[in-house]
Amino acid sequence: MTTSATRVFLARLAGVRVFDPNGEQLGKVRDSIIVLRTTAAPRLTGLVVEVQARRRIFVPISKVTSIDANQIIVTGVVNLRRFEKRPNETLLTAELLDRTVDLLATGEQVSIVDVGVELDRTHDWSVTQLFIQLGTSGFRRRGERKVVGWQEVSGLSLPNVDQGASAMIASIDTLRAADIAALLHELPSKRRIEIARQLDDDRLADVLEELPEDDRVELVQLLDVERAADVIEDMDPDDAADLLSELPPERAAELLLRMEPDEAEDIRRLLSYDELSAGGMMTTEPVVLSPDATVADALAQIRNPDVSPALASQVYVTRSPTETPTGRYLGTCHFQRLLREPPATLVSSLVDSDLVPVQPEAPLSEVTRTFAAYNLVALPVVDQNGHLLGAVTVDDVIDHMLPEDWRENDGDEHG
Repeated sequence: MTTSATRVFLARLAGVRVFDPNGEQLGKVRDSIIVLRTTAAPRLTGLVVEVQARRRIFVPISKVTSIDANQIIVTGVVNLRRFEKRPNETLLTAELLDRTVDLLATGEQVSIVDVGVELDRTHDWSVTQLFIQLGTSGFRRRGERKVVGWQEVSGLSLPNVDQGASAMIASIDTLRAADIAALLHELPSKRRIEIARQLDDDRLADVLEELPEDDRVELVQLLDVERAADVIEDMDPDDAADLLSELPPERAAELLLRMEPDEAEDIRRLLSYDELSAGGMMTTEPVVLSPDATVADALAQIRNPDVSPALASQVYVTRSPTETPTGRYLGTCHFQRLLREPPATLVSSLVDSDLVPVQPEAPLSEVTRTFAAYNLVALPVVDQNGHLLGAVTVDDVIDHMLPEDWRENDGDEHG
């Protein structure tokens, strides 16, 4: 095998683009597969590459013809079935980084920050070096970092009782929440909770929204109740309500008691509706403005990066109060219309009164027909007295139309 590099530190490959010999991009590297051995040097056997639709596949290292800091080139036919880790394999980023080992020269505990592999005479990639951090005992504290030979440490193939996640968190910092969720789903339960505990509240909230039901229920059950309540508060209210409905009733009740009263009240309201109704699917935090707000005010609201693209497509105009449940609903202003008007124009003069909102009891079938009839990405939900309760977005509708296990079933798996 020819290669432009004969020594590589694997954590640095995360996110590197993978190409076929014709220059067509296959995907991006998401992890490396290491086989740990008791006496011989660990061996790199392949890469986990993310291709279209967030599918992760296994690319054997034997098919890699070139590696450098900017690209990896593979040759031959690549199996596109979904990757599933085998028992003898270790994921570098997800499982090996932050592992605690003993430095033989001093007996000191150190943690692994990166792993270096080298192409040997038999054209195998073997682990030759470890980039380690000194000063690790129990709780991690920052210390000196240096490179040592793999044979200068012991315990590399032994699982840690309580493994940190700092290096792992740093390596996934730029990933989307959905990508982190896909990574966590592939991990053993122990490693999944170790990583979750070190994610920031808002980041973990985004990841929980993307995880399959079983995984997120398990994580919330294992988190400290105060931490779990804080994270759920950072979730979109509709996703938080879905999660709480999946938990044992006593755990859900305990979490609601630990949450801020206003946040808890929104979620209790959502839980009162049938899951497959407009009320059960809606978010209680759409963009709402009073009639005397201007186009400039509206654009400033939807420019907020925390507002999803679907919610940013429409602004709802209501009488005071503008927090849901609002005063009387007056109409909807569409994003494109706002872009065509002078900044000082009042939003009350631009409302679309032809768009008929749905009531919270409306079933999924009625909601989907309304979306199709008006070519919408969001739909207002009002009660029988004309108060705005929230909005249903197209992504929520799609989530409820797909099978419950759609996040897990993205295609065939390799045996």
